[in-house]
Amino acid sequence: MRWTPSLVEERLAEAAFVLKRLPEPRRQGYFNLWPAIRRSAEELAGMEPKPMRVIPSPAAISRMEETLSWTVGLDPIDGKIVWLRAFGERWKTICWTVGLQRSAAHEHWLYALCVIAWRLNRRHIPKRRSKRYVIDMVRAACVDRP
Repeated sequence: MRWTPSLVEERLAEAAFVLKRLPEPRRQGYFNLWPAIRRSAEELAGMEPKPMRVIPSPAAISRMEETLSWTVGLDPIDGKIVWLRAFGERWKTICWTVGLQRSAAHEHWLYALCVIAWRLNRRHIPKRRSKRYVIDMVRAACVDRP
């Protein structure tokens, strides 16, 4: 499989979605001794229904665990932008969080996706090259040629 920045983006979004669906961890040592409350039919009819939480499949959890390690070698700001975007944050919130303008934050995000895709394809990132050069290089390499 040849990785492209768009495939990396999809996989990161899937990982963020799986992380949201995982059950909350239970704290050790806290428990409840009170008996369960028995509610009447009238009380149950007037209550708001609890949202059903769908637990992700083991394959989705495995893909999520693999994806978590992809941002390890990135610049901390790039990794933060990538994960905030994967979780669906708006660009305004991301720019405010990392302290960059919209165009600069977008450039960092594209660069991080390209670096991840390039590394997954087992290629070496050229040193002392600009972010724009790396983005253009990866995009040109990912275009399907006949």
